[in-house]
Amino acid sequence: LLKIAADYHPKTHIVATGSSSLGASRRFRDTLTDRKRDLWLTPMLLQDEHEFGTRDLDHRFRCGGLPPFYLSSSPPEHGFQEWIDSFWARDIQEHFRLRQRSSFLRFLELLFAVSGGIFEATRFAAQCEISRNIVNEYLQVLEETMVVTVVRPFSTRRTTEVVAAPKVYAFDTGFVCHFKGWSRLHDEDRGTLWEHYVLNEYLGNTGSRRVFYWRDRRGHEIDFVFAAPNRPPVTVECKWRTEGFNPRNVRAFRTHYPDGSNYVVTTDVERTEVRDYDGVSVRFVALSELVPSITAEHEESGGANWSASDE
Repeated sequence: LLKIAADYHPKTHIVATGSSSLGASRRFRDTLTDRKRDLWLTPMLLQDEHEFGTRDLDHRFRCGGLPPFYLSSSPPEHGFQEWIDSFWARDIQEHFRLRQRSSFLRFLELLFAVSGGIFEATRFAAQCEISRNIVNEYLQVLEETMVVTVVRPFSTRRTTEVVAAPKVYAFDTGFVCHFKGWSRLHDEDRGTLWEHYVLNEYLGNTGSRRVFYWRDRRGHEIDFVFAAPNRPPVTVECKWRTEGFNPRNVRAFRTHYPDGSNYVVTTDVERTEVRDYDGVSVRFVALSELVPSITAEHEESGGANWSASDE
């Protein structure tokens, strides 16, 4: 139907809504090549929460950002499981040649339970009793259906940098809490969920999945790195509280890449503040200010898309 409309009414704009698997359909991609634009609807953003009635962050973290779940008074445990069952039946079985329901759902649950960590295919293969190739196939399916975001390492192939192992983030904090079994949150838990929350805000506002992280072999790590062609890389550290920030990771990164802006996004910053750490300038911002600041730097680069290493 969409192809016929595009053929005979090329000036008419049509909005086609569907599940995450709609864009993954080979037929959908092939028949509308260069004649469609994708709009990615992530879980609720800051603006959405304002319009739905802002609640505290613990509620947002535990219930997640899907509107029906967000509006519930408590985490809908049965709702999470029903969503997963529906995802298998509607998104996976109809579009992908996967038959092992139990191993696939086991992999999804384990992946969500360690969301935000380094992805190790061998460990999942052993726990799910499947091969590494199938693990990688499952991960690709989850990435295509936008249920996870794969954050790959930023590197210029230096011998001291991690260049291959990605980090994988579940698409919604409610599912992370559900599969981790978090009924009450501690500050350490909130720090992990805040990282997911910041990532969701960036993805939802920019529509770009080209986000990276950095880690060296001494254990220094940067949560997120954004790099545009012909522009120095921008670093983002996500901290639940300002006092939790340690500048050593940013300093380590800037010994290799001295130019570029550094951001720390926290929940307790009232106004943007710039601090200097031995010649490394770091800007502390609220989440509402982070994306506009990065976008401004992006536009200054001539509107080029974010890029990273071939790894």
